[in-house]
Amino acid sequence: MSHPRAVYEILADYAARPDPVREVVIGPVWTLCRTDQGVGLAMSPQVPTRTLNWPGTLCGRPVAELAAWLTAWEPYQATVGMAATNAALADLAPPPEFTRVAPGPLLPPNLSVFEHFLPALADQRVVVVGRYPGLARLAEHCRLSVLERHPGADDFPDPACEFLLPEADWVFLTGSSLTNKTFPRLAELSRAARTVLMGPTVPWLPELIDFGIDALAGIEVIDPEALRRTVAEGGGVRIFEGPVGYRLAELGDAHCLAWLKQRIAEVFAEKEKLSASMDQWYRERADRFPEFDRLESAHRRLSRLDTTYKKLWDARRQSSRVSKKNREMAV
Repeated sequence: MSHPRAVYEILADYAARPDPVREVVIGPVWTLCRTDQGVGLAMSPQVPTRTLNWPGTLCGRPVAELAAWLTAWEPYQATVGMAATNAALADLAPPPEFTRVAPGPLLPPNLSVFEHFLPALADQRVVVVGRYPGLARLAEHCRLSVLERHPGADDFPDPACEFLLPEADWVFLTGSSLTNKTFPRLAELSRAARTVLMGPTVPWLPELIDFGIDALAGIEVIDPEALRRTVAEGGGVRIFEGPVGYRLAELGDAHCLAWLKQRIAEVFAEKEKLSASMDQWYRERADRFPEFDRLESAHRRLSRLDTTYKKLWDARRQSSRVSKKNREMAV
């Protein structure tokens, strides 16, 4: 079992960038953060407030400073932190080989991930964390239970997760669980199920497989300006009608191994460049290297990526051996 803080330490290492925040938009449904790398989203708190003490002060701050807010317990601060984290990770989206999930004929565009998996969900015990608009139609195709922090008539409250998730065949876990800090426990309870982490809040990190996540269903931003307007004008599911689309990364397949290998090469190159800069710095000066923390972050990211790659490589080799043995026995 991973320590509950582990996933937030990983996110903090990736978001430890000095790039300035260009804009923060807190809409009624989505919160958007924009940097020169791109935009990041997080679901806004569903409880309004008039007492925030930082509006008008966020633009221009380093994205790492706002991303550090993700560990805060004040919901608006944590939401800005999640959006800033995703903005810092905007250039780390998976390569084109990963599936683009097109809307289907049965469910609305915001539920296209569920429609993608429909053939595998028949007669399965499916638990969805979060009441997505239009989700009732999914119940026609599987044995559906919905966990919701603010439950409606057909939902289960938060504490039911202790009973429902360990018995589920499939779990669809909202990325907003990272913001509200329920992710570590929900992911742990879902270990026996096939677990999909989904939604615009999802960060594109293959290391999430170490927390029992089998697939990431996050978004790619297709039209950044249309996305900004839709968020600012109160858009909810409307963001799926042009501004963004779903992408699906199966963690553990050959594409994921290639993605991890690419990430390892990129982080290794970053570490080598920073190491060279540090050597040059100390040849000329005696004070502390200004990017020492970023170098340490690169070391940690590289170590985690190597560990994840080895786990996946070993698991695939073991699976290949078992399959070969079964074929031989069948002959």
